[in-house]
Amino acid sequence: MGKFAINTDKGGKFRFNLKATNGQVILSSQGYATKASCDNGIESVRKNSQSDERFDRKTGKNGSTYFNLMATNGQVIGTSQMYSSPAAMENGIASVKTNAPDASVEEGE
Repeated sequence: MGKFAINTDKGGKFRFNLKATNGQVILSSQGYATKASCDNGIESVRKNSQSDERFDRKTGKNGSTYFNLMATNGQVIGTSQMYSSPAAMENGIASVKTNAPDASVEEGE
């Protein structure tokens, strides 16, 4: 089962990473000013990850693909790593859909 790992960055903001069962980061958040806001971001990932239309598929300048998970208000909730191909990116999206709903939450990971 996947997990959300919450950390504090150098600027004091809270961030989470959604990690797959193998420990690989599959989605990273923005910085949040408070832990409560970060927790709300995690709940938004759980909810929005189940709707395919919430995944905004992108291509980087170097040709690599990635995706953003969007909230209903159009705000980016999380961003993926860069993938070598569209097929690899789709596997990443499938992993978020599978892992996010039941992922545990751990701090300081």
